[in-house]
Amino acid sequence: MRLLPGLALALVLGSLPGTAAAAPTGAPMTVDVDATDAAHGKLRSHVTIPAHAGELALVYPKWTPGNHRPTGPINDAVDLHVRAGGKELAWRRDSVDVHQIKVTVPEGATKVEVDFELLRYGQGSDATAAKPTMVDVVFNHLVMYPKGAKVADLAIDASVKLPQGWKHGTALKKKSDGERVAFERTTLEMLVDSPVLAGQHLARHDLGTERGVPHGVTVVGETAESVKAPPELVAGWKKLVVEAHALFGARHYDTYEFLVVANDHVPSFGLEHHQSSEDYVLVKAVSDKDTARTYASLLPHEYVHSWNGKHRRPKGLATPDYQTPMQGDLLWVYEGLTNYLGIVLSARSGLASAEDARSEIAGDVSAVSGPGRAWRPLADTATAVQLIHSPRSGGRSIRRSLDYYAEGSLIWLEADVIIRQKTNGQKSLDDFCRAFLGGKDSPAEVRPYDLDEVLRTLNGVVAHDWKEFFAARVDRVNASVPLGGIENGGYRVGFTDKKPEYTKLREGAFKTTGFWESLGFNVGKGDSIGDVLDGGPASTAGLVPGSKLVAVDRRRYTKEGLAAALARAKADRKPIELLVERNEVFGSLQVDYHEGARWRMLERVDGKPDLLGAILAPKLK
Repeated sequence: MRLLPGLALALVLGSLPGTAAAAPTGAPMTVDVDATDAAHGKLRSHVTIPAHAGELALVYPKWTPGNHRPTGPINDAVDLHVRAGGKELAWRRDSVDVHQIKVTVPEGATKVEVDFELLRYGQGSDATAAKPTMVDVVFNHLVMYPKGAKVADLAIDASVKLPQGWKHGTALKKKSDGERVAFERTTLEMLVDSPVLAGQHLARHDLGTERGVPHGVTVVGETAESVKAPPELVAGWKKLVVEAHALFGARHYDTYEFLVVANDHVPSFGLEHHQSSEDYVLVKAVSDKDTARTYASLLPHEYVHSWNGKHRRPKGLATPDYQTPMQGDLLWVYEGLTNYLGIVLSARSGLASAEDARSEIAGDVSAVSGPGRAWRPLADTATAVQLIHSPRSGGRSIRRSLDYYAEGSLIWLEADVIIRQKTNGQKSLDDFCRAFLGGKDSPAEVRPYDLDEVLRTLNGVVAHDWKEFFAARVDRVNASVPLGGIENGGYRVGFTDKKPEYTKLREGAFKTTGFWESLGFNVGKGDSIGDVLDGGPASTAGLVPGSKLVAVDRRRYTKEGLAAALARAKADRKPIELLVERNEVFGSLQVDYHEGARWRMLERVDGKPDLLGAILAPKLK
């Protein structure tokens, strides 16, 4: 991807007079966060910004790193006050960019002080966790800075005041400890990239050092039990670090800390940082081995991002500040390759079995098999990430979702298999990763890339028409799911009438029941229909997302009852009757489906080399 004109324009505007009052050379910003009222969903922030007399434009981070879209929660920043020399300054919001305010700095002032409160009442994945027993201090939610400044050039001193008795974890280097934790001076870019996780119940699991660099997992949870990790899980985390270094051959950080939030009140998700990651999991996902299996690829995925996404980053995502729009064209590399390597490393580290890893790959096939691919190319799911990331509920199969994750993973699997076939197993995608993402050990630094460099590096591993390979699978509308990596890797996609163990664990953990491959819908909490496969049997019968499933064949709905109805319809060839409620209106639907229960799986093909097995095997014994 090329450097965008908008990026160059932002760099020029930042130096124009009247746009922002420039900070004196060497003078740092400061941010002091008071998290002592986190239990009530409130954090206070006090920010000082070097300035001089004249108009000053301040901005609140809009484009959230790792989210690839403008999600800065400006509406939750309340009780805003700006002062200089002890006097309150009038501020006014920009009428176009609501993330920007302007003030007039009086003569003689050398800094402005900004105070505001951040409300964290919500439960969405974009919200900072601020709960009775824990807080996740995300600094891009808690700062303002001069418009036009490059965040990599802004020095900042930060501190956080925590509730009494709470412990914390972070990748930041500490200057002093206690209830108010002060950190060593850093840049605004690195501060925003380094959240602080704290809580009443917190445990740190030391993973030792790899090449002299410390690694650890900090877990904060709702109970003391939820932060305890069994020895086999800690062993898997340690093996993950070793296998990642064997894969990439180098690291680009001075420390690494996995920050794990074990709770049932914020949706599960992960967010990458250069020297840490935020990994939100269910409350039992650390202490219970079966629940932990359902998250086996989460920590590997976010860890890979330290190399792919943070160190090496598409040019369109390597913006100089948090106001310049990001361009997601290469998210199929940023996220797709990471998704693939996350699955691979989950198996190589022993966090997942090879069977579980194959089940996750089969799940990726299911995720991208909807009718939306017949009109929307994969590239558009990346370019239009702002539209696709948070769509209206339902309709994912026809509108497409964040398919650059799952389908990108399948494409990179196919690339891996091609390299192995062309070199008779002498080379693999691992060689590309070492050349493109590894290199030499270094501190945290960003090295942007474009598609041309991706293609050149691949051709340096093995000659192939990689440009056409990706163009056919990424840029063009393609109704067929890319299965070359599976089929040439020694497997084929099939169906089974026995629910895979991995699927059972996920459904049990997330309180869902899937009938996607058979009837074409999933059932969530409260017997609600989460989504419906457009054009599938239930959709054809008239089922709509958001409905509530009341009864099956005139008996109150249970998952066991619907499973029995699937078996009955296969035998007697009569429709399955669903009684549903939508907006307090009841209706009876006749679903004409007779193939029984089905779940997608990968089947071994006799006589073909098991390249997928070789891919998932540990590099180190």
